[in-house]
Amino acid sequence: MTDETRRKPRRRWGGIVAGAGVVLLFGILLAFRIGFWAGGRWQHGDGVYQPVAVTEAESDSWLAISQEGRKIGYANRSFSKIDQGYRFTEGTVMQINTMGIVQRLTVQTAATLNPDRSLADFHFELASNLFRFTARGTVSGKVLTVVLGAPGEERSNRYDLVEPIYLGSGIMAVVGAQEFKPGEGGTFPLFDPASLGQRPLRVIFSGEEAVSIGGKLLTARKYNLEFMGMKQIAWIDREGTVLKEEGLLGITLERVSREEALAGLGDAATSDLVELAAIPSPRPIEQPEGAKGLTVRLSGLVDPFFTLHGDRQHYRDGVLTIRRESIQPGRFPLGEVKRNFAAFLAPTPLIQSDHPKIQKQVRNIVDSEGVPEENARKIMDWIYQSLEKRPVLSIPNALQILENRVGDCNEHAVLLAAMARAAGIPAAVEAGLVYQRGRFYYHAWNALYLSQWGGWVTADATLGQFPADVTHIRLVRGEADRQLDLLGLIGRLKIEILEVVR
Repeated sequence: MTDETRRKPRRRWGGIVAGAGVVLLFGILLAFRIGFWAGGRWQHGDGVYQPVAVTEAESDSWLAISQEGRKIGYANRSFSKIDQGYRFTEGTVMQINTMGIVQRLTVQTAATLNPDRSLADFHFELASNLFRFTARGTVSGKVLTVVLGAPGEERSNRYDLVEPIYLGSGIMAVVGAQEFKPGEGGTFPLFDPASLGQRPLRVIFSGEEAVSIGGKLLTARKYNLEFMGMKQIAWIDREGTVLKEEGLLGITLERVSREEALAGLGDAATSDLVELAAIPSPRPIEQPEGAKGLTVRLSGLVDPFFTLHGDRQHYRDGVLTIRRESIQPGRFPLGEVKRNFAAFLAPTPLIQSDHPKIQKQVRNIVDSEGVPEENARKIMDWIYQSLEKRPVLSIPNALQILENRVGDCNEHAVLLAAMARAAGIPAAVEAGLVYQRGRFYYHAWNALYLSQWGGWVTADATLGQFPADVTHIRLVRGEADRQLDLLGLIGRLKIEILEVVR
């Protein structure tokens, strides 16, 4: 496939797939704040996950979910005292609009909490029209063991803990139990079962305040929450039940009756999340595929640990310069690459480069004796041609993607990482922004280490670009846990174009 033929489908598919990076971010956000209660029993492919016996009456609440005053879903939360601590369940059903395609999303969480409300075990599932992500885990001492995957494809992973962790979706039950005075607060280490990441949540108690719920004024305790630069407000009654939450992208949760929660959803859906999160460009960039360089000024960054500097990017004092890669003499022979880049050749829970199905597909595509650059192009072209381009609400899983052959930029990037590693090519997932139709959209692609190019080279299997054009602004390098850092940028980051080099 020539460079010219790669560029043509961008015009046809660009409006469908560019910007889908925010879909993964929204899925991660839901994993922290929302889940789905299945009525007391967890129906799952490998059996039933039974809640332990409850020793006190179960508290239960329903919430309507709205965006900018329009109902888009409902949630149900349950919190109860048990012999070993507490039992918590939470969930949602939502209609999500991404790039004009409306999908129904459900997220299910059930967890056992210790007497201090830290996490003891959990069972989590996120499902949409096409994909399903499941995870279950148990804390033993300072070790968290997590099992991912469908029955028959499960893999166990261990994570060392330095302190007790809290489940993000159950954090309000933890916050409501604290005896903060106005102006006081604390920091809670949250665990996200979707990204398998840990990040701090900062909570400040503002004091008591009257809040209107269902047309009635109720006295509530008001809390300000900050997570990765993302701000949220919650009102909790004296019994510790959440009355109302306001958060990212204009989404509000408000306590209602069960009947009100379940009624009136119909075909309602969120405003297009991709368009809401997109960043307007102050001036158009004509034919970005042909640009050799781009210089922009970034403002609104909230985290000093973004991966802005390095490889083709140079960042200093808010100004970022990107130069398109070109072939250079190799710096490392293959043996050195394998020693220095072991982490980018190894399988991970969601990039299963060692799985027989992925390795078999790679053998069908590449020449085992071929040049790494040629093999990289063959793999990228195969993914570009083989995956149906459409937004997917799920956590990308390379094996599942290979089987379903459908996805947005997240699925393309995760599958390319898995297949490149299976072919012996160091590969990483990168996430950030890409320019399309006058705006910068959240997007995901790859970096491949190729000696022929003298280092890391960007590759975008969604748009069929190798190397990717210079409007690909890398903000982070890493899987879903690293992409958590992008949450705080939504609605905050601004871009000024300083120069486009031809």
